Amino acid sequence: MAFHSAWLLVGIAGVLEVVWATLMKQSAGFTKLGYTVATIVTMVASFLLLSQAMRVLPLGTAYAVWTGIGAVGAAVVGIVWLGEPRTAWRILCIGAIVGGIIGLKVASPA
Repeated sequence: MAFHSAWLLVGIAGVLEVVWATLMKQSAGFTKLGYTVATIVTMVASFLLLSQAMRVLPLGTAYAVWTGIGAVGAAVVGIVWLGEPRTAWRILCIGAIVGGIIGLKVASPA
């Protein structure tokens, strides 16, 4: 697998992490079957894509970028769709995570 393909897989896996985290919230503690099944399916898909990307990318970089995408995405979903607080501190911290993700990508061996 090419290096750039691995990064694409990490990105897709990160987006799927946002999806499964959002679905997990909607499952109400795994009490709603449809949301529960969708959570598990997207979770497994996210892990599988991440595992494939880790065949090429360093563990620390791949995992940190994957969790960073998940954290930023989940925070944005919470703010935009779930009515969570939109404070300057939260936005600043989300920006710091994005900066860290970009830094890890730039610092990765090509």
